[in-house]
Amino acid sequence: MFILKPIITPHGVYQDFVIEQLQHHYSGGVLTLVHKDWPIITKLWITDLTGIAVMLQDFYSVRGPAPRDPSAMLRSYLLFLLTNPEKGVTAWVDELYRVPLYAILSGFEPGDIPGVGTFYDFFARLWAASDKNIKARKQKRKRKPKKGKKGEKAPTTTPGRIKRLVGWMLNHMNDQKDLPMDRLFHFFQSQFLAVSARLGLLGNIDTIDIAGDGTPVVTAAYPRSKSTCNCHAQGLAKCNHPRIYSQPDCNSGWDSARERYFNGYHLYILTASSSPYDLPLYPRLHPASRHDAVSFVVSSVEFSQRFTLGTVDKMLLDAAHDAGPIYDLLLHQNIEPFIDLNVRGTKKTKTEMDIQISPDGIPICPNGKKMKHYGFDHSQKRHKWRCPMMKKRTINTCKKLCSTAKYGRTFHTCSTDNPRLFPQTLRNSEKWKLIYRRRTTSERTNKREKIDYKLESGRHRSTKMWYIRIYAIMMCQHMDAWYAHQQKELQRLK
Repeated sequence: MFILKPIITPHGVYQDFVIEQLQHHYSGGVLTLVHKDWPIITKLWITDLTGIAVMLQDFYSVRGPAPRDPSAMLRSYLLFLLTNPEKGVTAWVDELYRVPLYAILSGFEPGDIPGVGTFYDFFARLWAASDKNIKARKQKRKRKPKKGKKGEKAPTTTPGRIKRLVGWMLNHMNDQKDLPMDRLFHFFQSQFLAVSARLGLLGNIDTIDIAGDGTPVVTAAYPRSKSTCNCHAQGLAKCNHPRIYSQPDCNSGWDSARERYFNGYHLYILTASSSPYDLPLYPRLHPASRHDAVSFVVSSVEFSQRFTLGTVDKMLLDAAHDAGPIYDLLLHQNIEPFIDLNVRGTKKTKTEMDIQISPDGIPICPNGKKMKHYGFDHSQKRHKWRCPMMKKRTINTCKKLCSTAKYGRTFHTCSTDNPRLFPQTLRNSEKWKLIYRRRTTSERTNKREKIDYKLESGRHRSTKMWYIRIYAIMMCQHMDAWYAHQQKELQRLK
């Protein structure tokens, strides 16, 4: 049977449908709405999902039965995450039959509910690949990484890895590689990030500030695989032959916060640090064993290739990202790095003169005293430091003079010489503290996704479904922010 592509239902038609159905089913007194129903109704009322039908039109066949409205399918999945994210899709279909309100808010007439298979057919169209995972299932036997020190992340597996990775990224910055999750990000950027930016919920979108952080995502108690050889039957307990993994993109990692191993992904999230609602911008799933610094390099380059709403001005990262190549990468992209210093010891850095540099980037005079910052020279792009014993600009109270200059000993540090030790904004300045305190916005974003929206309750076995769940949760976070931002204006809808 020949049919048209999925019918694009305008959002106004959906709103009329909701009013009509609520009046029909909830005005006779048999079914009633309670106070906690209205926030959910309002969030879906103000969220226009028509763009998903436009984006997916080319991925539906012109033959076969009439497809369900893609916007209704996505709206129903978002409603599932807003109401009871601990359940699965199968249980959600039962809930749609049991609660007419959920069917109506999704865009379905009560009793006319899509099946579980229809949901998964819709999910498949959001994934731009035939395989559900990114890597091949047949891989070498995976090993556990080394444990990190107490409270610290496990180290990278090979020395110099970040430097080599950054060098490769700089050489291939313009070579954008298509990823299976690009459809999800394209829709998320055009229909959610753009709306949040228009409402001013991302800060200054023209020069946006971003914070990044990673978090463990546990997908299973242990990795599942089967052998491709008969070594076990011959009495060989462990061999080096490849194995077939059910979750090829996952492996074992070290959770430094809980100090235990876990199996799953390392989720790296980029968040708008100036957002009053801690809104996420870009998610990336990495193997569990991957270090934060490696995950950031990959995630940030992919984001810069795809983000079209503005330019990034500042990047806020914790001490796990304190590596020279990361500074080089950010400065190459004209992004000012705000990275907490990972003091690797008490060793001072020598200079060509008799002045040394402390581990936190402050010059130390020959008498062992930290010099005082005396401003930034914009003409030469460098910081000026003066003798700490100077009083009233011209009086030197030091008992052992190291300079005969009228204004005492001076020293200059330039960011281009060592951007890690000499950042453009000094770490101990008030400006640094004001900006860097917003770095924790990424941790609050991770908390919202893992605790409030039960991210790890997905129980999925494919990277495709984990990405769909993550992006849908991020959409719910933006919907929550829209509702909170416009709550007073939306009271009249009740």
